[in-house]
Order: sequence, then structure tokens, then C-alpha cells
Amino acid sequence: MPAKYSETDLILNRDGSIYHLNLKPENISDKIITVGDPSRVHKISSHFDHVEFEMNKREFITHVGTYKGKKITVISTGMGTDNVEILLTELDALVNIDLKNRVPKSRKKKLSIVRIGTSASIQEDIRLGSHVLSEYAIGLDPLIHFYKYSMGDFEQKVCDLIQKDLALPYPPYCVKASERLTNLFKKDMILGNTVTCHGFYAPQARVLRVPIKYPHLVDKLSLFHVEDLWLTNLEMETAGYYALANILGHDMVSLNAIVANRAKNKYSKDPNRIVDGLIRKVLELI
Repeated sequence: MPAKYSETDLILNRDGSIYHLNLKPENISDKIITVGDPSRVHKISSHFDHVEFEMNKREFITHVGTYKGKKITVISTGMGTDNVEILLTELDALVNIDLKNRVPKSRKKKLSIVRIGTSASIQEDIRLGSHVLSEYAIGLDPLIHFYKYSMGDFEQKVCDLIQKDLALPYPPYCVKASERLTNLFKKDMILGNTVTCHGFYAPQARVLRVPIKYPHLVDKLSLFHVEDLWLTNLEMETAGYYALANILGHDMVSLNAIVANRAKNKYSKDPNRIVDGLIRKVLELI
């Protein structure tokens, strides 16, 4: 009999639901769409044939319904890999832990998770309105350093060179998307490699009133490459998703609506249209 998870490691609400998401195993499907912005959940579920379940807890808004006969869950995370860690850990617990007895299940379930997010291009030729599929994600955030995780030789090489090039005080991490989901969604997408930052302003070299330590970050990242891997865009979640999905054994892909171009200092006049187009693509393919 495996050891039980403690009440402080696996926190459940009084109704037996998982702590932050406020969900029970029967509340989710195997196909999950995630978004950062809570208001985007309704934008997606408004396309459903019908919505059968809703839950609102903090920034984690969940709608479950069907689209053309497919059962789909859509959940918001808020911003950052800290929220992504909560989401993926608790989703995994819902399907792979016997919550009542607080022990791991003997048979593991694999979820298919698709992130729909907004992002900024760092390459001049990736225009506003594009949709980028993150083939690789490079995390400049420290999340992975709290987990036991090892990278392949190529991924390690990428991280070593980025750390040296940017003079970072700690190593980044690099993870590849699910090959199955990449093949499913890559039609009409730009295959890119996404840099995940642990903030929106200084960590992405935006300057307002306070001087920043890495003012040339975007320029350096736009010129960086290892073999055929060039960096294409910046955002705040993808690497955390990929690393945790890899560790937990789930399929994960991140799709990015390009609403800004940092190389040209341009921001879209209609970012909602770009996101809506990506939502429609995902619903047809998932």
C-alpha cells in the first residue's frame, strides 16, 4: 500500500474538491484548453453547444461543455508560471490520485492540454496577427529549479549558451512540446521557440520609471540561435507548462496569438480579433 499524501501536501476542500481549482475528478474532461485571462474562458465556451459545468475560484475559472460532440474543459490560470504550477499539479491530482484515500492511482491518465495565449514577437518577420506554435520553450523563470528534472544534451546546450550570452546569475531551462499535439495543431501556424519570462516589465526589458539590469535582452534574444533553433516570442507561462507536463506525463502544446512586435515596437490595434481567430482554430482541431 503506497504512503498517503498528508493533509498539508494534498489540500482538499470540505466537499472533497481540490484546493485551488475547487474541482472534483468528474468535473473535467481529458481535453483541456487553458488561458491566462479569466474573461477569455467565456469567449471560448460561448462557442460550445452547451455548458454543463461552471466553477469560479480566485483566478481559476472553469467551464466544461461540448463542441461538435467533443467534451472540452476550459480553465483560466492568471499570469505566470507560479499559477501554472498550481493548475497542472492539481489537474494531475484530479486524474492520477485517489483523493478519498490520498494515494496515487495504479493506472495513470494522460491529459491533452492546449494553451491559448497572447505573446510578443521578437523577430521583425513575425507580423502582428500571426499564430505561433511553441516547438520549444526556454524558461527564464526559476520554477524548474525546485523540481528534479534533467534535460537532453541539445536542450542543455541551448540553456548553457543563453545563460552565457545574457550573463544570467542562474541557468534557464528548455523543454519541447508534445510531438503529438504539435503535429495536430501545426497547420497554418508558425513553428517557433518561446522564451518564458517571470514578469512583464523588467524581465521582458520594458522600461518605465525604474532602470533595468538587462536593457538589451530583446536584441540579444532575437539574434540568439543554436543550429536551426531561433527564438521567436516572449510570454510568461509556456516553459512552466512544458516542464511540468513533461514531468507529470501529459501532452501539452502552447499556441500564441502575436499581438505585439518588439523588434518594430508595434502593438496590435485589434488584439481580440487575433485571439478569436486562434480560438476558432483550436476548437476545430482539438
